Amino acid sequence: MKLYIVPTPIGNLEDITLRALKVLQSVDFIYCEDTRTTKNLLAHYQIEKRCFACHIHNEHQQLATMLSHIRQADSVALASDAGTPAISDPGFLLIRECVAQGIEVECLPGATAFVPALVASGLPCHSFYFHGFLPHKKGKESALRNLSERTETVVFYESPHRLLKTLEMMLPLFGADRPLCISREISKIHEEHFRGCLQEAQRFFSEKTAVKGEFVVVVQGAGR
Repeated sequence: MKLYIVPTPIGNLEDITLRALKVLQSVDFIYCEDTRTTKNLLAHYQIEKRCFACHIHNEHQQLATMLSHIRQADSVALASDAGTPAISDPGFLLIRECVAQGIEVECLPGATAFVPALVASGLPCHSFYFHGFLPHKKGKESALRNLSERTETVVFYESPHRLLKTLEMMLPLFGADRPLCISREISKIHEEHFRGCLQEAQRFFSEKTAVKGEFVVVVQGAGR
């Protein structure tokens, strides 16, 4: 009776460990964010395995059922569409409850978007604060104000249709000259990194006709 947390590629399908493939092949079944996405990954590596959905819309309602199924199995894997489950993805509730009920939980090391974005940014990464996604509306300005005061490097995720508005909100809080790096499509064909100051980033993305892909924003800490 064991739950494996299995990170999956965030872009290039080759960004998966041999151990992760071995676990996916050996478990009784897989809980995943989107069964179609996970089955595409499994098909690429010629793995046949039953997949069941575990996402933000059913995680609360199906928690008891999922725990019952795990208790009846030798081992089960939990995967999200891309990256590591529970890092700005579903999975936390199931993991917490497994730990609380004495079910063994083992998390494999692997892909997550913010680490390569942070390292590639050129900004200090010996100490950093990871925020995940910002609030969509209520509390967003307050969250940004708190982030602007942190002295360590700040990392957060943002969606393409909110990026420009977020940069505009950041200007009076962080200051136009605050260095940052904005990365998109990590590990994919069109991977890009914008490096410069906040004002330059706001100008650059305001002039783009289309902003696509998921973004990782890395901002230098206050007072550096």
